[in-house]
Parts: sequence; C-alpha cells; structure tokens
Amino acid sequence: MASAMSEEFEKFRLKIRNFVEKELDPVSIKIEQDTKIPDKIVDQMRQLGLFGLSIPKEYGGLGLSTIEEITIYEEITRTNACHRSRIGTSNGIGSMGILYDGTEEQKRKYLPRIAAGEWTAAFALTEPDAGSDAANISTSAVLKDDHWVLNGTKQFITNADTARVFTVIAVTDEQKRARGGVSAFIVEQGMPGLSIGSADLKMGLKGSHTNEVVFKDCQVPKENIIGGMEKVGEGFKTAMSVLDKGRLSMGACALGAAQKIMELCIEKIKNKIIEGLQKKEIQAIQFDLADMGIQIYAARQMLYNTASLRDHGGNITAEASMVKVFCTEMASRIAEKAIDIFEMDGCLTSNQIEILLRDVRLYRIYEGTSEIQRIIIARNLLKK
Repeated sequence: MASAMSEEFEKFRLKIRNFVEKELDPVSIKIEQDTKIPDKIVDQMRQLGLFGLSIPKEYGGLGLSTIEEITIYEEITRTNACHRSRIGTSNGIGSMGILYDGTEEQKRKYLPRIAAGEWTAAFALTEPDAGSDAANISTSAVLKDDHWVLNGTKQFITNADTARVFTVIAVTDEQKRARGGVSAFIVEQGMPGLSIGSADLKMGLKGSHTNEVVFKDCQVPKENIIGGMEKVGEGFKTAMSVLDKGRLSMGACALGAAQKIMELCIEKIKNKIIEGLQKKEIQAIQFDLADMGIQIYAARQMLYNTASLRDHGGNITAEASMVKVFCTEMASRIAEKAIDIFEMDGCLTSNQIEILLRDVRLYRIYEGTSEIQRIIIARNLLKK
C-alpha cells in the first residue's frame, strides 16, 4: 500500500514521524502528569497543518485522501494518544458533517477556521442515557421564530473545553426520531444557553479532555442546521456517515499504538537474550512476538484496504465496523502481552507500555463499542 503514496506525501509522513520522535515523545509522560498538552505543541501542530488533514484544499486544508490521513494517524499514535485526539475531532467527527452535508455558505464560514486550527471542532452526540444507542438521544431542538431552542445534556464530548464550534445531534420530531426526526446543528461557543462542565477524570488519554456539554434553552440561529432547513430530520444520516470514517481513524490509532508496543517489546526481548535467558524461554517470547507481528500485519491490510474502498466511493459501513473491532481488540491483546514481557517494569507509570495499555483500552469504546460494531456487521451481513 505504501507504493501508492506520492513522493510529496512520503516527505510529509517522514516530517510527521520526525516531529513525533523529537517533540511529542519527550513530553509524553509529563502530559500524563499534567493532564494537558503544552500550548507549544498545539501551536506546532497548527503550523504543520494537522488540524486540516482531511479538509479539502479549497477550504484551507491539506485535502489528504483517507489512506493518507490514516497513515498520519498511525504515525502520531506511536506516542501519547492524546495528540491525535486533539486534532482528531477537527479532522473527523467535528467537521465532516459540515463538509458532507453543509451548505456552501456553512463550509466557507467554518472549514477554513477549523483547518487552520483557529477553531477546534467537536461532535456532540453521546448522552448519559444514549451512548452506543445513538438513536435513543433525548436532546431536543424546537423551532421558535428565527432560531432553534436546544435543551439536553451531552456527555464525554472530546475537546469540548477547547472547541469553538460543535456539531450537535438533536431530536426535532419525537415521533419520527431516527427515521427523519433527528437533525444536526452547528453550535458556536458563546451562544446563549450553552455551558461546558469540568473535564472527566479518565483511566487513559489524560491529555485529551472529554466534558459534559449542557444546552439550556440554547438559542441557535435558524440557518445553523447543517444543510439548511431542507435538511431538517436528516441529522441521523449525517451522524452515521461521519462515524464510518471515525471508526477507520480509531483503527489507525490502535494500529499505530500496537506497532509502537511491538517495537518496544523487540528491544526488551533483545536485552533479555543478551542477559542469557534459557533457550525455551527465548522461544516462548519469540512466539509472542511473532503473534504480534501477524496480528499487526492483518490489521494493517484490513485498515488500508477499507480506506482504499472509501477513497473509491464504496459503502464501507460494515467494513469500517470490522476494522474498528479487529484493530482495537488486537491492540489491547498486544498491550496485555507486552506487560508480561516487560514484567514489573511494564506496570510502572513512568513506562510508556503502561500508558499505551490504558489508552488502547479506550479505543474499544470510542466511536461505538465493539458490541455495537458487531450488531452493525451482523445487520449488514443479513441484508446481503
């Protein structure tokens, strides 16, 4: 698959790898302690164009293909996962609804600011009683004169505390709900009735913040429904199309983390061999390493093949879910095995293996749990 990349893109990829090794890796453990990405790092990511990877050039982004974008994500998640998460919503679920279904006026207004990293975009779908079951959301939107009035609470919203613009999914027709009664809105920070809660304390991705977002008689201009008034009721379709791509991104994140874990294990195993382990012990560890290589190779083929299908206009709903399940569960298995290889050293909070173990576990929840992915896959198989 690498042979399909242009020479220009390959230079960019190597530039990002160098950035990861020289700038991101050295601050990884400090971020865990401070639970915050340094402002200097965020500025550097802006200068590299990382907030506009997937946004077309005509709107100020880099206009990368799906394959190119996931390649960059794989590079960035070779270190602390919060860095990818910081740019991820602006490249994916926070902006893609506007790109896919927004009016030209909406695209011109928001996408250039998002691509430049001037405005962070976020995606507000999950609620306290509607996580994986997105069709069960209760946040409502009622049209009143020249504006919509939103009421409800969203939960675990990535980058909510830094976001200037939110894609918000709300019910506009209680009877129809997911079948034509859910709409997508563009809500800006500062609109009356919008408030952000404190950051959640999570087991992993500590430098990537998730927050509660509350709408209390939040007033949103009538024209801020994505796609205009003719798109009222089509927000569920927008949300699902956005999540297809998001699931590939999660697969890429898991793959990058797994690759890094394997590389750390290789170095550890080499040291163990030098220290004089018995032959049978060496062979057992080598088998573990071989299994890692097999799983990573299989995951990479699934991910890149599905990304190629998307780039060629194919429907990837089932395939994206397959990638999400396989890659994220694979990364968790490899991280668990790495702890066995590193023994007590791998349990220390100063060890990158311990950080990666906690981070990859969350990938199995983000963008829909493994159980929800299996439901999607089964439904699609039965349709065929």
